[in-house]
Amino acid sequence: SNKVPNEFVPHHGNLSRELREFAEARLKQHVLPTTALCTSTLELGIDIGQVTSIGQIGAPFSVASMRQRLGRSGRRGDPAVLRMYISEFELSSLSTTVDSLRPELVQAIAMVELLSERWCEPPVEGRLHLSTLIHQVLALIAERGGVSATTAWNMLCDSGVFRTIDKPVFSMLLKAMGDHDLVSQMDDGTLIHGLKGERIVNHYTFYAVFETPDEFRMIHDGHVLGTMSLDQSVAEGNYIIFGGKRWKVLAVDQHEKRIDVVPGPGGKPPLFDPNRGGMVHDEVRKRMRLVYEGVETPAYIDSTARALLYEARQSYTQLDLARTRIIKDGRDTLFFACRGDRIMNTLIVMLIDRGISASLAGPALTAHERTPEDVIRALEEIREDRHLDAGHLAMIVGNKRVEKYDWVLSEELLDLEYASSSLDLQGARSAIDDLLGSQ
Repeated sequence: SNKVPNEFVPHHGNLSRELREFAEARLKQHVLPTTALCTSTLELGIDIGQVTSIGQIGAPFSVASMRQRLGRSGRRGDPAVLRMYISEFELSSLSTTVDSLRPELVQAIAMVELLSERWCEPPVEGRLHLSTLIHQVLALIAERGGVSATTAWNMLCDSGVFRTIDKPVFSMLLKAMGDHDLVSQMDDGTLIHGLKGERIVNHYTFYAVFETPDEFRMIHDGHVLGTMSLDQSVAEGNYIIFGGKRWKVLAVDQHEKRIDVVPGPGGKPPLFDPNRGGMVHDEVRKRMRLVYEGVETPAYIDSTARALLYEARQSYTQLDLARTRIIKDGRDTLFFACRGDRIMNTLIVMLIDRGISASLAGPALTAHERTPEDVIRALEEIREDRHLDAGHLAMIVGNKRVEKYDWVLSEELLDLEYASSSLDLQGARSAIDDLLGSQ
C-alpha cells in the first residue's frame, strides 16, 4: 500500500528462467536493496556482482561450500561477511539424547574453526565416476565421429582422469552402454553412437554432466506421504526421518522411485534433519568431538550460542561420551562414533547386514530396539570378519542410482560405483576399534 518495492527475491532450480533472471538482475543492478532467498543455485557460475553479506541458514554440509558462499561477499575491498543462523529448540521431556548435544550448532562451530585454518574437503580417492565416464565416451565419439574401444580407454582412463578404471570395468561399461543402445560397434571395431545415444548427444541437456537428484515417493499403507530426495543410503529395514517422524523402510523400488514405509518404533526422532544437505567429512566430525571436549568459547558466537554450547558440553560430560561411546537410550542404543558420513553410512550397512536396524543421527548412530550388548556383539563379529567386502555391502542398499547416467549401469557396475563413492571399510573398521576400545 506504501508502494515500496519488494526487496526479497527467490532463486532456486525449480523456478522458471524468467524469475531466476529477474533475481539475478536485481542483485547486479545495485539500484534497490535486495535480499535473495536461494539454494546453492547462486553459489557457482553466476555473476551477481557485489554482495554485502551472506546469510547461511543452518550448518552447511561442507567447509568448501561455506568458503564458496563466504567468497560471494567482500569482492571490491569490503570485508567478506557470512552470518550463520542455527535453529535450536528448547529441550523438554520430548527431546532426544542427540538433541541435548546441539549437534547442528557444534557442527557449525567445527566448520568455522576448520575454515579459519584454511582446510577444506579433499576429493574422495578411488571413486569411479562411471556416470561421468559414460558422458565422456559419448562426447569423444561425437568429437571424432567414431573411436575404437582401445583408443577410448587409453585417452580417458590410462592417460586420462579416470585412472581408477581398469580394462575389465571399462569393457563392462561399454557393454552396458551397448545394451541400452547408447553405442554400437562397427565390423572394424569402431564405436559409434547407437540410436538412443545419438538422440542424447544431439539434445541440449547433454551439455550438463549433472542432474537434479531424483525425488522418491514415500508411501505408507497405499497413501503417498510426500516426496523427498535422498542424500543418505536407504536399505530395507533401515530408518529414515520424514515429516518430523521416524519411519521404517519396508521396500525400495529404484525404478518406480518409491519407498514403502511404516511408522518406526517408539521414541522421538531428533529435531534436526540428519539427511539435509550432503555428506559431512570425517575431519568435521572429529573436530566436533574436540569442540565438545574443549573449554574455550569462540569469540564469534553470540550470547545465545554460548549458552547452548555450554549446554551441549554439559550433556556430553553427563553422558560420559569421552570415555563410553555406546550407551543405552530408552529402548534403543546410541553410539557416538562421531565420524564422517561415508564411515557412518558403512557402519549402518554393516549393522543391517547383521540384522540390526540403524539410522544416522548426526555425530551418532541409533540402533533401534537393541541393547548396548547387542551392538557390541555385532561390532565384535564385524571386526573379526575379514572376508567382508564393499561389494557385498553395496548389494544391500536400495537407492544407488543417483547420478545422471546411472540408469545405464548394470547392477554389478552400480555396486562398484556405490562402493567407491559411499563406503569406507577401512574407516569403518577404525571407528569400530575406537567404539569397542571405549567400553
